[in-house]
Amino acid sequence: MNTKNYPDWLDNAVFYEIYPQSFNDTNADGIGDFTGIIEKLDYIRELGCTALWLNPCFASPFGDAGYDVSDYYKAAPRYGTNEDLKRLFGAAHGRGMHVLLDLVPGHTSVEHPWFKESMKAARNEFTDRYIWTDNVWEEPTGCASIRGISERNGSCAVNFFSHQPALNYGYYKPDPEKKWQQATDAPGPQGTIAALKDIMRFWLGMGCDGFRVDMAGSLVKCDEDGKGTIRLWQDIRAFLDEEFPDAAMISEWGEPDKSLQGGFHMDFLLHFGPSHYNDLFRCERPFFAGEGDAFEFVEKYKENYAKSEQKGLICIPSGNHDMDRLARTIEGDQAKIAFAFLLSMPGAPFIYYGDEIGMRHVEGLASVEGGYERTGARSPMQWDHTTNAGFSAAPSDQLYIPQDKAVDRPTAEAQMVDPHSLRSEVKRLIEIRMAHPALLSRGGIEFVYAKKDTYPLAYLRSWDDERILVILNPSAHEAAFPCEFSPKECIYSFGGEFHATGTTLNVPAYFAGFYKV
Repeated sequence: MNTKNYPDWLDNAVFYEIYPQSFNDTNADGIGDFTGIIEKLDYIRELGCTALWLNPCFASPFGDAGYDVSDYYKAAPRYGTNEDLKRLFGAAHGRGMHVLLDLVPGHTSVEHPWFKESMKAARNEFTDRYIWTDNVWEEPTGCASIRGISERNGSCAVNFFSHQPALNYGYYKPDPEKKWQQATDAPGPQGTIAALKDIMRFWLGMGCDGFRVDMAGSLVKCDEDGKGTIRLWQDIRAFLDEEFPDAAMISEWGEPDKSLQGGFHMDFLLHFGPSHYNDLFRCERPFFAGEGDAFEFVEKYKENYAKSEQKGLICIPSGNHDMDRLARTIEGDQAKIAFAFLLSMPGAPFIYYGDEIGMRHVEGLASVEGGYERTGARSPMQWDHTTNAGFSAAPSDQLYIPQDKAVDRPTAEAQMVDPHSLRSEVKRLIEIRMAHPALLSRGGIEFVYAKKDTYPLAYLRSWDDERILVILNPSAHEAAFPCEFSPKECIYSFGGEFHATGTTLNVPAYFAGFYKV
């Protein structure tokens, strides 16, 4: 990683993830919009968040919630215009906030003009923009495909849904028997990379502060140990260092040793794969629901932390548009303790809109825009006690996703005036994080106690001379652990206080505490 050009604002960044269509609707069409985001920036800033991650907001048929892009240079009309998006950047900057756009480099929609041109039999500029086999009866290696849809003879690789053709970044080691497998330095893949740079150049020039990159580790196909994809992102990094050295890049990769080597500043901890993230929040017995353990998570985290050269740049989200809502498994005091963890770990924390008020997973919804079982985590934000919880003035049956209809559904309005609410606790935790360098993104971490099937979880955060011991016990039982550190000044506590018996610390049930040592 080129630390010389590391954006300083990432050091204390706390991100708020916005799913644009579900955040705030200002034109009564049942779908959120850019003006609605601008209208709520003060709410986000008051919470303490310093940066936004906007889920895809480019033109799209929305077969996959905007992850099926039909024009990378045009804002989705449902949200507003390019000028509206530019105005959002300016409004955020005026509040000392930064904005990351969601960049989807792996695939487009079948409606993208690039793909329509690639379907033609005659060779043209876009013939090799996607991965096509030479014969309609042959599928691409390691990929599903779409075929029989064009005059061109061949099958086209797809990512995820069948309407998302995979862009061509080449094969790490092309099979010489398959002439259609192109090397990463072939003109087709190089043209795709050039197009990606142009897209980034356009939006960075418009005022965005960088990108969260969707599935960043998946671009080069049949890529041994990610070497081809790392090299690709190193090329992008060199371009950014030359033209946009302050642009922040955060990867959805889940392998920080690879993503940081590729030039990303931070890597996302994924809810799938080997991270054991789900052991904490979303499994049959989650740690923060008081009945699981964090041991495997900690072991994997330590491994990744070492691989990232102890830079502390692994981001842990409260949730996102691809997961069940946090409140589906963790509520009440345990949710507050979960946020004490999220806001005291290294890397930039990400708060999914509504998680700060404990929005529930809306059960039993039919799939909307490719959401399937994820749809219940994408329901409209609950702002207040008015019609549609203040999200929209449209008739309720015209909201693009139904809301939580429970009488006691949480709202931002109610929680902002309740000093004991989840939101008030999240705000307090952010304030404490911001006041202590050891708790910020790049502070060091050393795990003090993390045993299998045992509580509590304890770790030491450090920066220069500041050292802070974090103790978390979301279980319903008092817990004890041996600790060589002597807690001194308490900077945060929830659920009571510990008491010491020699070098053993005894902590109450439903407890979180931060102590200088």
